[in-house]
Amino acid sequence: MPDAGPDPLPAASELAQPVPGFRHPVRHAPLADPFVVGPTTVVRAAPELAAAAATWKRRTEDATGLTLAWEATDDGADEAGRPTVSFVLDTTVPAGGYALRTGSGAVVVTASDVAGAHAGAQTLRQLAGPRAFRRAPVDDAPLTVPSGLDAHDDPAHAWRGVLLDVARHFLPKHDVLRFVELAAAHHLDVVQLHLTDDQGWRFESLRYPRLTEVGSWRRESGVGTWRAGVFDGRPHGGFYTQDDLREIVAHARAHGMTVVPEIDVPGHVEAAVAAYPELGTRKQPHEVRTTWGISTEVLDPSEETLAFFRDVLDEVMDVFDAPYVALGGDEVPTALWRANPDIVRRAADLGLDDVADLHGWFLGSLARHVVAAGRRPVVWDEAFRPGHDTLPRETVVTAWRGWTVGLQAMAAGHDVVMAPEQAVYLDHRAGDGPDEPVPVGFLHTLRDVHRFDPLPAGALAEAGVTDVDALPGRLLGAQAELWTEHLDSARRLDYAAFPRLAAFADVVWTGEPADARDTEAFVARLERDHLPRLAAFGVELRPLDGPYPWQTRPGVAGHPRDLASELASGGYGGVGGWVEDASGARTNEIGG
Repeated sequence: MPDAGPDPLPAASELAQPVPGFRHPVRHAPLADPFVVGPTTVVRAAPELAAAAATWKRRTEDATGLTLAWEATDDGADEAGRPTVSFVLDTTVPAGGYALRTGSGAVVVTASDVAGAHAGAQTLRQLAGPRAFRRAPVDDAPLTVPSGLDAHDDPAHAWRGVLLDVARHFLPKHDVLRFVELAAAHHLDVVQLHLTDDQGWRFESLRYPRLTEVGSWRRESGVGTWRAGVFDGRPHGGFYTQDDLREIVAHARAHGMTVVPEIDVPGHVEAAVAAYPELGTRKQPHEVRTTWGISTEVLDPSEETLAFFRDVLDEVMDVFDAPYVALGGDEVPTALWRANPDIVRRAADLGLDDVADLHGWFLGSLARHVVAAGRRPVVWDEAFRPGHDTLPRETVVTAWRGWTVGLQAMAAGHDVVMAPEQAVYLDHRAGDGPDEPVPVGFLHTLRDVHRFDPLPAGALAEAGVTDVDALPGRLLGAQAELWTEHLDSARRLDYAAFPRLAAFADVVWTGEPADARDTEAFVARLERDHLPRLAAFGVELRPLDGPYPWQTRPGVAGHPRDLASELASGGYGGVGGWVEDASGARTNEIGG
């Protein structure tokens, strides 16, 4: 050990805590010296865990300027007595979990799979402090890890996701790579990449090049809520080549993340219809949408349209290796279908009771194509209709309108991801002050997000569910959403996501019941330990007491909503979700 050590090791009660926190009790008996990452440190890893160990090694070398030795083994201590960081395979550790033990001369991460090893590596990085989140050394002080720690940890939920919308506002590739790494640093394991919408098509299709030639840009964008009718007059666009996306997938894999691609159908399709008007119901020349809100434009549910999107999905599945492919299916008004005699006749020829049933038929057809390719489809909950379910059992339902519809989907045998708008839409306003930039949606403060419960007792009672484990479908986990109508840059994305995404990550990793959660202790731990880490990484987060002056958007109109008022008006269906009219349109609109 070097003669000059770091600052005195904190007492056990003052140990810097990771975010998310340890799920299980932790023993910490501080030793005289911490573990010091130095020029003689060696990283050792079982082959099965090498990907996680290599990522920890690479990030640590960036932060310290060191070159650490590497050995492809986890068998025993280092014979030369060098300080070691070992990633040890142990099949008795729960899936996705890890054990972490630290001494003055050795650190051991034990896991049964690479997912658990990644989680352990991220905790180890957090325990090393803000310095470990820098991309280059700032001084000669060593990187240290508290010694005497014995922790055993595993996740409460397998799907710990965040949706990143790159369709409304394009996010350059390097910013996507950065966001993936940030999500991984919080023990999240899924990024759902929303690649297509009315306002832009971001996936390069080699078979249908007009999707990006025409559909990847719009002539201008709405500024603030669409209700204000204000536009910036500035073209906006961009797309990812297939190799760009393969790079994003590989980067995510190296950080223990799965990227789930989303191609949204049969609504949210104006960009695709602008490129290929024959896909639309009206068969007319069209332009990429320049405003937000819900569009009445929907796909013509024909065999030709299905063949087109099967081709696109084949390209998507060639690029993305995730076991899941998202097909959208949300917000599909049926007015244009009802007004088209040929489409009404088609619904009758298919034996459907109503033209609105084409929604489920169309998605079910594409979902079966995805299943035949060995993947699992993911849809928003409108695609699932209780009592009229046309989706393959393998389909995962993402419940965004509320918990009850998710429980109904589980009762029908579908696995479910809970993502309720009224709790975890992080593009919604984080504060109620006058300086909050483009204040849209419900108020979701940091503390509100930390009180989120993927399965609250009220929802179970409303759905009449007494035993969730008895349902044929499973709760896979939960997902926070970052829709980007009003998040037009990486800086704005940082502001909306952090630190609230850290609160969400804490909830879905630890799984503590909301009524047993100590939110104030979490906030104190966040402010003391984690905000300095995010600052070192370069995250332009929202301060806990409100935005900095340069984070405000003076004069840009938002559209704040109040959950209590919407409940009172009957437009919002409580924990069961939104009320829809006969055409499938929501009484209340999202999109600011």
